Amino acid sequence: MTDHIGEEVRTEMVTVQDRRSFIRTMMASAGAAAALTPAIARALEIPADRRTGTLHDVDHLVILTQENRSFDHYFGTMRGVRGYGDRFAIPAPPLPSAPRRTVLLQPNEHPGATPPLIAPFRLDTTTDFRLYRPLGTPHGFTDSQAAWDNGRMGAWPHSKHNHAMAHFTRQDIPFQYALAEAFTLCDAYHCALHLCTNPNRLYIWTGTHDPQARGNGPAIDNGYDDLKSDPLHHGGYLWTTYPERLMAAGIGFQIYQDMADNFGDNSLVGFQTYRKAKGSSDAAAALLARRTIATRTLADLKQDVLAKRLPEVSWIVGPTALSEHPSVSTPLQGGDYTAQVLDALTANPEVWARTVLLINFDENDGLFDHVPPPAPPARTSGRTIGATTVPADDEYHTHSQGAEDAAYLNRPYGLGPRVPLYVVSPWSKGGHVASEVFDHTSVLRFLEARFGVHEPNISAWRRAVCGDLTSCFDFHAPDTRDFIAALPATAALSERAAGLKEIQPPLPDEALAPVQEVGLRRRRATPYVLDARLRKEGASRALIFANHSVERAAVFHVYDVDRLDADPARYTVGAGRELTHQLPDTDEAVDFFILGPNGFHRRLTGRSDIFSASMDGASLSLHNLTSDPQSIVMTDRAYGAAASTITLGGGETRAIPVSLKDSHGWYDRQFAAAGQSLRLAGHVEDGTASYSDPVAGGAGPLQLT
Repeated sequence: MTDHIGEEVRTEMVTVQDRRSFIRTMMASAGAAAALTPAIARALEIPADRRTGTLHDVDHLVILTQENRSFDHYFGTMRGVRGYGDRFAIPAPPLPSAPRRTVLLQPNEHPGATPPLIAPFRLDTTTDFRLYRPLGTPHGFTDSQAAWDNGRMGAWPHSKHNHAMAHFTRQDIPFQYALAEAFTLCDAYHCALHLCTNPNRLYIWTGTHDPQARGNGPAIDNGYDDLKSDPLHHGGYLWTTYPERLMAAGIGFQIYQDMADNFGDNSLVGFQTYRKAKGSSDAAAALLARRTIATRTLADLKQDVLAKRLPEVSWIVGPTALSEHPSVSTPLQGGDYTAQVLDALTANPEVWARTVLLINFDENDGLFDHVPPPAPPARTSGRTIGATTVPADDEYHTHSQGAEDAAYLNRPYGLGPRVPLYVVSPWSKGGHVASEVFDHTSVLRFLEARFGVHEPNISAWRRAVCGDLTSCFDFHAPDTRDFIAALPATAALSERAAGLKEIQPPLPDEALAPVQEVGLRRRRATPYVLDARLRKEGASRALIFANHSVERAAVFHVYDVDRLDADPARYTVGAGRELTHQLPDTDEAVDFFILGPNGFHRRLTGRSDIFSASMDGASLSLHNLTSDPQSIVMTDRAYGAAASTITLGGGETRAIPVSLKDSHGWYDRQFAAAGQSLRLAGHVEDGTASYSDPVAGGAGPLQLT
């Protein structure tokens, strides 16, 4: 994917920062300590070793998986990402005190308590340093399914507690913001499941948690997180893991960890293969054990880098106190650990010039994220709410392990909520945002793409919906190096945070809209070409979801605003396919709120049989569904285009010229005629990098408009 931006566009985008201006801004706005640490600066200064200008220039992939942070919790206030200023936050089931609320406005977990409603609120560590370590939140299977609520997400604190709505800002976590500003941050990367650590990490190492119970799964808790535990008395999991596949293919790999303190985060210890390999006299088993369930520290990682013996694939499992897990660690300690990893990987510039570091988080804890995760259709009372063109039977909870989880039989397992993913490498510099949908299986897909080792455990539905991370990079653009001064490191703050105890964060007195920074961010291209149109055939009316993308499926969420207590419909539309959502066969007024990936939004209100409007690529067209002339008023809701009226004859279709140059491919048009209103918003892709939505940011919408 190219990242070329013409000089004309670059000149227009005066608010987009290059690396020099970014450093100046960071130092001015948050102080030198909030700017680039030596580790980040060194990683930026080392150029890529471009030999082929392709993915094959990557010789080493390193995966650092940290613990339990949601995307909004860290980056909901960051400019240029899909954060709290999202103009299309989904509607939530009505409350007596908030009948037209969005999901950003949640009920207090204690009925009758003050404040009655809670919006995302800041953990202001500039006034109380102790807030770096708030209480943890529930994050098991049942409470996570209850909070997601099949996509309604309208009573999050009831299952996750009020402080699950807390978040940080740039001032609180400067290292994390600096890392995202320097490289590429994904704002549509999801954990694999509405579940805890072990099942999610199984997706990173194996592509599955065995939902169909073929290998002693499904894994729906952390019960098998050491070499000896056997709570279900089956001796351990049986399916094949990716390290085994790499070994069979002759691809080098290593897990760097301290087996005496890795927070139980090496999920491979739950497999019979690894349990038998521990202490085995068999040479192959002993080698597998040395590479996966033995201690090899960050000091060893650094020595391997210096000696040019870093393997092709490495996983890093941090110690408890540096894991970023809310109950036992802090962002300051996690930031310092990440800096240590960067320090090790950049110790030899020749190695870093051929290395990709992926830093993700295994799950969201119970921390709130406002974006509904893509998921297969709900199955309720024997019927499917929506449809899919991609097989998804193996994405549902059909094998109960007890009375509690049995209450959620036939629920989709995931995708889970968004978590951060930093893509750190010589090919991902520049402070980009990547908005293609990914999940933990995307890491394995990237390994597949680079090293050719296939992972058959990944389901067809995830392969269709989630990308392989290659769109996060530009492998053939020329490298630009600016001198970057080394600025204060992270160790002192980490040491200070190490002494903190968990505290209950105070709630604000009232629910105030969270505020996201405004401003543009460079943006990686996505593969989506999506549309939705109305169809009328006699008395039948329908919404047609169309996916004109070449390679990626898309999930459309359909919320009936007049029936928000009902499960939203979800449609997984494969590349080149269409699906139909039936509408009432009457003149009954409707109100449908539709959301898809990449900023895709449609809102249909009033009648549904007067006209259809569609945005197929960059082509906007109107179609009169009636036999009578119709005058349709077109209004630009965001980008300043003048309003106009288009008169169509009975049954006429007309292309409407639109220019999206000034909005960098973003559109938001509303059409109205004869009691029908239809709003179209989203982004038109042209295969090249662009910019984030120019009007995104500001105060989050607590009320549905």
